[in-house]
Amino acid sequence: MSKMKNELINDPLMPMRHSCEHVLHQAIVELYPGLKRAMGPATSEGFYTDFDYSKKITEADFPKIEEKMHEIVKRNLAIVREEISIEEAKKLFKGNEYKEDWIEQIKARGEKATVYWTGKKGEEGSDVDLCAGPHVESTGKVGAFKLLSVAGAYWHGDEKNKMLQRIYGTSFPTQKELEEYLNMLEEAKKRDHKKIGRELDLLMFHETAPGMPYWLPKGVILYNELVEFWRQEHKARGYQEITSPLINKKELYEISGHWSHYLEDMFVSETKDGEVYGLKPMNCPNAMIVFGYKTRSYRELPLRLGDTDCLHRNERSGTLNGLLRAREFRQDDAHIFVTPDQVKSEFKEVLAITERFYSIFNLPYRLRLGTRPEKFMGDKESWDKAEAQLKEVLEESKADYFILEGDGAFYGPKIDILMKDSLGRDWQMGTIQLDYQIPKNFDLKYIDEDGTLKMPLAIHRVIYGSLERFLGILIEQFAGAFPVWLAPVQVQVIPITDDQNEYAELLKQDLVAVDLRAEVDSRSETMQSKIRDAQQMKVPYMLIVGKNEQKNKTVSVRLRSGENLGELDLQEFKARALKIYKERSLDL
Repeated sequence: MSKMKNELINDPLMPMRHSCEHVLHQAIVELYPGLKRAMGPATSEGFYTDFDYSKKITEADFPKIEEKMHEIVKRNLAIVREEISIEEAKKLFKGNEYKEDWIEQIKARGEKATVYWTGKKGEEGSDVDLCAGPHVESTGKVGAFKLLSVAGAYWHGDEKNKMLQRIYGTSFPTQKELEEYLNMLEEAKKRDHKKIGRELDLLMFHETAPGMPYWLPKGVILYNELVEFWRQEHKARGYQEITSPLINKKELYEISGHWSHYLEDMFVSETKDGEVYGLKPMNCPNAMIVFGYKTRSYRELPLRLGDTDCLHRNERSGTLNGLLRAREFRQDDAHIFVTPDQVKSEFKEVLAITERFYSIFNLPYRLRLGTRPEKFMGDKESWDKAEAQLKEVLEESKADYFILEGDGAFYGPKIDILMKDSLGRDWQMGTIQLDYQIPKNFDLKYIDEDGTLKMPLAIHRVIYGSLERFLGILIEQFAGAFPVWLAPVQVQVIPITDDQNEYAELLKQDLVAVDLRAEVDSRSETMQSKIRDAQQMKVPYMLIVGKNEQKNKTVSVRLRSGENLGELDLQEFKARALKIYKERSLDL
């Protein structure tokens, strides 16, 4: 069972939202004769429904559709489950190729079909759909709902299939909860990292490279600061940085197990000589090569190898979402090779790093333990041992965590980092995995204290996760108003008139000399216009310089918050800004 299905089963809103989706589907079937329903699940955010219809439905049609939905809700029609045979299902949905497709999949699994009737079976005004459920008892219990958007969607998410129409909606038990969610969506639109990224000249996307961001000069500063923080923190903890090839022969991935478990998510190409290569989707196979290239001793363990290489994953075009779901990205990756008795202490150290990285941004998080999936590599005995070790570490650390059965990686159980942003949204970020399998596949060995050869265990771990996703969330978290240490421009020097331009340039040089990122706005604009523009670009500090400041060799300091610190000696300002910068404080 997939992670999403597991999470939705445990979601108390799922039956209500799934039922609301059925109400939506019944409404559009009644409103638009000839419309063919395809599928429609509940999601963590609400629900959506896919359908095939000759005419285009737009958001302008939503009031009419919602009115029909309210009418169906007022009928308070019973929602009743019925189990039927495959043959009965085929008769019931004859002529709907989408339902016939689902029925064939149910048949292939050796299962019976289940349908849900809305209203009394067979009576006028009743409706039926192929569905596994669960649902609420009647349409009167679907809660407060709202249709949100309409989009195109390929059948089964495959670009080779027909493009269908999709309506997204959401529902909550009360109108108040719905309104709070809608307000959050409006705030999320304002904070959209793609919008802010363009406005602040951080990044861009182009149609010639879907899912692959262009980082502009200011965005590269932001990116590099995040990586530099990672390097400093990990170097102090004994990590060694490596880099490895981005393209590898398929044999590497066959050994690691990724060729059989991950191929559909990889970019693959063939050379003129007929050799098959894969564009690197993750770093672990290469880390195994680095460990195994020479004889290792137990004295080298734990061996902590970190990297931030570029990775590529063949995500479907319909799932791409700026930095949050990209085809090209980097991870703050590391692979730690340990002896069995070092697992516990090393996991505790990784959890300490996690706390350091998330606390610096004041980002709350919790942990999720994923156990053995249906398709796994290795033996159950080693999996049971690995899961027991992770549970013990989590219990002793008194971490906020929960278990999601079957959500482990194919080679080992994992602890995922779930971060909550300022809008209350949960994001899966980093992951920490215990691997008994891939080192075995690569026949890795180290010489133990007693002179015998032993196999190391591997801990795969990323803390930020995808740097692109982390930065996308930071852009939205801070709405572009980054902490001083991340701000692409930290200080904007604003001369009141052209007479102060020379003094402003000298101030800039003084600031740059101590590694503060400073610019001068020497445009022939009013001071208020320059201040407004600097605030729109989210610059933390504005230094206003006029005749008095030039005469006194001082600066008038204004914060992007609008607060004025008054006239300060330049050295006093530099000391303040540098302290906040070097401490990576959230203060101004």
